[in-house]
Amino acid sequence: MTMLSRVLGLARDVVVANYFGASSSADAFFVAFKIPNFMRRLFAEGAFSQAFVPVLSEYRSQRDLQSVQQLVNYVAGTLGSVLIAIVVLGVVGAPILAALFAPGFYVEDGGKFELVVQMLRITFPYLLLISLTAFAGAVLNSYGRFAIPAFTPVLLNISLIGSAIFLSPLFDPPVLALAWGVMIAGCAQLIFQLPFMAQMRLLPKPRWGWNDPGVRRIMTLMVPALFGVSVTQINLLLDTVLASFLQTGSVSWLYYSDRLAELPLGVFGIAIATVILPSLSRRHAGDSKESFSSTLNWAMQMVMLIGIPAAVALFILAEPMLITLFHYGALSDRDVIMAAMSLRAYACGLLAFMLIKVLATGYFSRQDTKTPVKIGIQAAVVNMIFNLLLIGPFDHVGLAAATAVSAFMNAGLLLYGLIKSDVFSWSPGWGMSIIRMLMANLVMAIVLVWLMKSPSLWLELGLWQRVVEMGILVVVGIAVYVLVLIVFGLRPRHLKHS
Repeated sequence: MTMLSRVLGLARDVVVANYFGASSSADAFFVAFKIPNFMRRLFAEGAFSQAFVPVLSEYRSQRDLQSVQQLVNYVAGTLGSVLIAIVVLGVVGAPILAALFAPGFYVEDGGKFELVVQMLRITFPYLLLISLTAFAGAVLNSYGRFAIPAFTPVLLNISLIGSAIFLSPLFDPPVLALAWGVMIAGCAQLIFQLPFMAQMRLLPKPRWGWNDPGVRRIMTLMVPALFGVSVTQINLLLDTVLASFLQTGSVSWLYYSDRLAELPLGVFGIAIATVILPSLSRRHAGDSKESFSSTLNWAMQMVMLIGIPAAVALFILAEPMLITLFHYGALSDRDVIMAAMSLRAYACGLLAFMLIKVLATGYFSRQDTKTPVKIGIQAAVVNMIFNLLLIGPFDHVGLAAATAVSAFMNAGLLLYGLIKSDVFSWSPGWGMSIIRMLMANLVMAIVLVWLMKSPSLWLELGLWQRVVEMGILVVVGIAVYVLVLIVFGLRPRHLKHS
């Protein structure tokens, strides 16, 4: 379901690129959408889920259904009330938010800043809707129903695709249709999950519960996690702030390249982290140290098995991928080349982005949100230093490279902390696994470089020629990678976790 969601997300970006390219209106929409989306990852999928799921798992294993229902009611009422207040402040203060997150637009002459403000007032209520959707999804995940929350983002992608194609001719400027598409999606996503909660007899009856012990524990865990779990998002947002001072198109180039890097991150990194969180929480509650470490070992190996070849492929095939997916309609040749440069920088940090998702889960499942915060602060400082050092000589590419550098530091410190606290130890077989993966990726990279045409030739190909050529590269790359893994001893039993 996550794969379906991400593929449709890619289709959404293809449609947006076709209709709006890397224009000033596209820059404005990406900023107006990124602000509530960023806060959603803080309040919902990020800090809230990581604080809520361990507490809910504990209630589920140690208390009756009535106690779980009461916790769900109090959390729904408290979270909803806080978010309503934030949304009202966000809509009223849209000019301040726009100036804060895209100061370069404010400094510029022209209507880009006013357009951001106008769209932000439409998109900001999405924060309330999608956060409640994430709350419902966290409950479903805790009970092992992963497919329903994973499918929900599909509705956002369908809504934005439909808005771009059918609603944009009705608006002036047309890009306003995308803002309304975000709002429509928020309503659809929340409504979609409610019947499944009702089936579990956990449909919330929202009540204010600020003083409830369970809510207080969740809030205590959530406050530091607001920063710790979303360091990558904060870094990407800082990129947007600085990119707003660069030439028109910089925000869009970073967006398109980030979206391609997000595909493997979302399909595998976030999916694995989501699946193991309830499992790790139960193992911690049951004081099963060996099982806890074994689960983390398995998750890290799966992430590396997918993350390394994905990063290598994105780096080598940056232009062909962007050309095949986005080079239609409003997106120019120059836009593709500029986006490919930042995509390569993001690709260098892809494995670290994926490992952060898994390693941070090792802390949140033990209800330790303070350690990732400390590490996150250090990574954010490093990111900003490298942003300022690299933006001058490398423009938008420097911003992406700084994000990659800070991600590796973040992942390294998270891993070191787990080892030092004696909750993680390396399982047997890691040495052979790394040799296997390195050899498979080296051979795959050589084959891809040998088969790939130059970017200038790709630009001359038609749609179906591009699709066929890219399909051949993908299939051959995967086949070579898997074949070398098998030759070096990988077997199905290595992929299973008992």
